[in-house]
Amino acid sequence: MKNSKIYPWILVALLWVVALLNYMDRQMLSTMQEAMKVDIVELNKAEAFGALMAIFLWIYGFMSPVAGVIADKLSRKWLIVGSLFVWSGVTYLMGYAGSFQELYWLRALMGISEALYIPSALSLIADWHQGKSRSLAIGIHMTGLYVGQAIGGFGATVAAMFSWHTAFHWFGIIGIVYSVILMLFLYENPNRTVPAKKLSEAPTAKKASLLSGFSVLFSTWAFWIILFYFAAPSLPGWATKNWLPTLFAESLNIPMSEAGPISTITIAVSSFIGVIFGGILSDRWVQKNIKGRVYTGAIGLGMTIPALLLLGLGDSFLAVVGAGLLFGVGYGIFDANNMPILCQFVSVKHRGTAYGIMNMTGVFAGAAVTHVLGSWTDGGNLGMGFALLSVVVLIALALQLYFLRPKTDNME
Repeated sequence: MKNSKIYPWILVALLWVVALLNYMDRQMLSTMQEAMKVDIVELNKAEAFGALMAIFLWIYGFMSPVAGVIADKLSRKWLIVGSLFVWSGVTYLMGYAGSFQELYWLRALMGISEALYIPSALSLIADWHQGKSRSLAIGIHMTGLYVGQAIGGFGATVAAMFSWHTAFHWFGIIGIVYSVILMLFLYENPNRTVPAKKLSEAPTAKKASLLSGFSVLFSTWAFWIILFYFAAPSLPGWATKNWLPTLFAESLNIPMSEAGPISTITIAVSSFIGVIFGGILSDRWVQKNIKGRVYTGAIGLGMTIPALLLLGLGDSFLAVVGAGLLFGVGYGIFDANNMPILCQFVSVKHRGTAYGIMNMTGVFAGAAVTHVLGSWTDGGNLGMGFALLSVVVLIALALQLYFLRPKTDNME
């Protein structure tokens, strides 16, 4: 199968499901807060809930560069399979949690396991898809994240029909079963070989190689711009993942069991459209202009600015949902082009590490904004927090357009 001409797209389909499970398992906690408050009283405080969400992000962030380095050195197939199996097992165990502390540490463990996935997956897709299909392939993969986010929004619905314990149990079992399927059908790119060395061999050389990889990346000025360009939109990106259901519930005066599905579906559907459109546009534009991917990403970022203002200040169903749709399309266009833009400036040897560092920076920004918005929610200023995030995105957009000037579409 791996020698088939269609296998690069089969790979995308396989990883699409993993991406769905990745975001579904982490997202559904944010929509089941109301149901879980009955059994875990600490969740009655928004700041405590924010801390629960933030611990995942902090651990996920710290692990991301490590995950990137590992992805550049070892088999990405087994990293993906192992990551899925562990976080699905954690999801299953969360259904048995009886205290805030148990949830807290399980959430931290989920951060470790899920961090291993994205650098490996995107690096693997970039290897199998080059040139005319790279942005579209990565964009299609990203739609799995959005669909998973939307399905996670139904966690509150499942909890209302059965119990929050049942929701965690069944979503965890699905992931465990799928990890077995991946063992059979997921393959590395045959053109990418990983030296089979024992861990005891040449530790000094490995350490030097690791440090040299970081040195190469951080001595490249374009990587610093990409780093900020990726991190700034991560603030509203994580804010929508963790706090949009709450914002919809407050702005529209509806229960969380309705706000959860409405908010997550709004973002998921619009982001789905955005990544497909952004992927196709980028792949075609870069054939005519080497900055086509940069310009496509800029269009997406530009769309999120008015969307954030309207999300924060709007109070009608049309305004809030319309802003959510605009944000989703823009963020999807931006999301589809992150790895392709990175490939224009970073060689194939360091892409996993580079994306791991980017992921860490973006996640740390997300952890900070998640905690801050928790405090703002308790003070009744959640909407204003969303509106202010548009300023940071505007700065990132200006820096991206001025400084990013690629000379090739695939740095070797």
